[in-house]
Amino acid sequence: MTDPVPSAAPGTDDCNMAMLAHLLGIVSSFIGALVIWLLKKDQSPFVDDQGKEALNFQITVLLGYMVAGFLTFLLIGFVLIPLVMVANFILCILAAVAASKGRSYRYPLAIRLLR
Repeated sequence: MTDPVPSAAPGTDDCNMAMLAHLLGIVSSFIGALVIWLLKKDQSPFVDDQGKEALNFQITVLLGYMVAGFLTFLLIGFVLIPLVMVANFILCILAAVAASKGRSYRYPLAIRLLR
């Protein structure tokens, strides 16, 4: 599989916007990544790629919260909700660090709706 991001290193602004797309997922779910991706997707291939990745992951996390919320009726959700929350926090931080260094990050277990 080929990497959609060109081999040239992205600029500082591109790295910062990609990092912000990942970090906003912690506090704003998919809305922050969606806004950044929509604003910058045509200006930077790196932000386009990382914005889609952040958006896909936040949609996956939202689905995880919905499943865990439904499973609270079986008492399993009370364990799953904190796990999803901690996984979201840790993976968003890892992605933001990689993006700030100009490296593409791929979230594990993310449903890739946008390609």
